[in-house]
Amino acid sequence: MKILVTGGAGYIGSIATALLLDSGYQVNVLDDLSTGHADAVAEEATFIEGSLLNQEDLDRALLDCDAVMHFAAKSLVGESVEKPELYREVNVGGTTALIKAMKSHNINKLVFSSTAATYGEPKRVPILESDAPAPKNPYGQTKLEIDQMISTSGFSAISLRYFNVAGAYNRNGNWLSERHDPETHLIPNILRATNNAPIKIFGTDWPTEDGTCVRDYVHVVDLIEAHILALQKLPDHKHEIINLGSGSGYSVKQVIDAASKSVGHQIPSIASSRRAGDPAVLIADISKAKKLADLPKNAQGYVKFLEEVSGAPMSAIGVGPGRDETIAVRDLLS
Repeated sequence: MKILVTGGAGYIGSIATALLLDSGYQVNVLDDLSTGHADAVAEEATFIEGSLLNQEDLDRALLDCDAVMHFAAKSLVGESVEKPELYREVNVGGTTALIKAMKSHNINKLVFSSTAATYGEPKRVPILESDAPAPKNPYGQTKLEIDQMISTSGFSAISLRYFNVAGAYNRNGNWLSERHDPETHLIPNILRATNNAPIKIFGTDWPTEDGTCVRDYVHVVDLIEAHILALQKLPDHKHEIINLGSGSGYSVKQVIDAASKSVGHQIPSIASSRRAGDPAVLIADISKAKKLADLPKNAQGYVKFLEEVSGAPMSAIGVGPGRDETIAVRDLLS
């Protein structure tokens, strides 16, 4: 089975490519390298440097493919507030072109990289897939519009709305990890912090226990194993939306404290103003994911890293404190 991975030179897409190959799939990668890295694409994959907005690139990338994993997107919340039209053109326009091209190639299987940003400021936590979406920023709005577009496509499709992704993957001695420029994700920025360049905490007056934003973290390998499982259990000509997270939330200060404990010294931080478009708390309700089937393995170490802060067990995708717990993702065959 051959899969097209759009955005396959990026952080999540490159790890998806590697794990698909390791699972026996053939992979085409389409990426314009605007934020991705060609050296992150596994040698066994067929790499097409090109754009979703270019018909010839799409036709080359989709040749002989059976399904698509769609990661390609602009994804910076702050930038989306500054450049909403760019996000609409690339995210919505690119996906519109992709769906049209898939139909012309008679491909109707799709796993889409959606986001918790579609929910906006939740009215309750944890957040259910059935909760009304209300994006607070153009990035989340474009992802919501894509979810809606897929729902009317007639495809066998799953949108995976994930929360905060972290971690790396070592494939044959080659680490695939976050290489964003600029880097906006919390954990890599915490680990890069110095006295001269402390980690910025965007807001210390949020309505949370310690005043900093609370997020739900999931390991990138678990995330991709969930994508592969979703690919294997696509509903017949229906579209499903499923949250991927841990079901637990950790504040920015808690993550800084955990990282400080891990490296053996206090990581320097500095309070900054709130960032436009950020909700205070995002935590996934993963009840629907628990019905999807067994999800992955790799979060245990990552979960333990965060558990040290709270002193409480974390209900995590595919793992538990004893590593003998599994989170089942909904059985789509029933």
